[in-house]
Amino acid sequence: MEDLNKKYNMSDGELFAFVDHNDLESEKITAPRYSYWKSVFRVFFRKKANIAILALLLFVIGFAYIYPAVTNYDPYANLMDSEAKHLSPAKAMQYFGTSLKWILGAGASGEPTFEAIWNGSRISISLAFLCAAINMTVGVLIGAVWGFSKKVDMIMMEVYNIVGNVPILLIITVLAMLFAPTFWTMVFALTVIGWIGIAYFIRTQVVIIRDREYNMASRCLGTSTIKIAIKNILPFMTSVIVTLLATELPSYISYEVFLSYIGMGMSEMSLGRLIYNAEGAMVTPGWELEFWSPVAISAVISIVLYVVGQNLGDASDPRTHM
Repeated sequence: MEDLNKKYNMSDGELFAFVDHNDLESEKITAPRYSYWKSVFRVFFRKKANIAILALLLFVIGFAYIYPAVTNYDPYANLMDSEAKHLSPAKAMQYFGTSLKWILGAGASGEPTFEAIWNGSRISISLAFLCAAINMTVGVLIGAVWGFSKKVDMIMMEVYNIVGNVPILLIITVLAMLFAPTFWTMVFALTVIGWIGIAYFIRTQVVIIRDREYNMASRCLGTSTIKIAIKNILPFMTSVIVTLLATELPSYISYEVFLSYIGMGMSEMSLGRLIYNAEGAMVTPGWELEFWSPVAISAVISIVLYVVGQNLGDASDPRTHM
């Protein structure tokens, strides 16, 4: 000890000091903090293609809501002007003057095709998001309980076997014919049984993971079935739910366009109604934009929604966060 004091010219107190021991501190694990959603977005935005597709989606949705709000769109403003109907873009700009709203020409009522498309897009997108929100919420919650509770499973399987074997388009068509063809009628037709297919899919996924050790432990501790389903199972299935949502959103736009195209859609001028009204323009020289413009926009919206949802679903898988 004296040799050390002389060698370093330090006292015993300076050379040696007691280290405090704290039981709580010793239990702490030194590891970087992990945020699930930060990791999801980091993986998603790592690909530049995802950024471009998301930007396109936000532009389309934003333009569909903002543009009709700042313009006074009146589809029948030029109805009595026979010379304003079925004009090509060049003739429309020559007749009405150079303006963005005439960039796609004029339709059957003399309305700007450009404004009609974005007004229709707003209606179709609103329908898709509202139906997806209702069906996904109801379907996921019921599916989680359905897959975890054997009593609920017995009842719901009988309901699914009856309802699930009836073509959904047939049910939607019948409901659309029974009630007035309005926006809310279409929402009701698409959601009254639309959730049951989602619930069955979620039920199948829950059955796979419901008997894992941590769920068995929760049941032994007296945790309720609903709480286990919401707290233990649904967070584990985030990537599955996001991927399912990616397929549901475009499907509602497709249903709406198809039903409107066969004359059973909404009375509002949605994309489907625009396509239905412009059916004759498809083969009429000079009128083609009246038909193909809403077709192209509906295709772009459906494809972009699907691609963004699929890529976000892949990013939501924790296995991609390594």
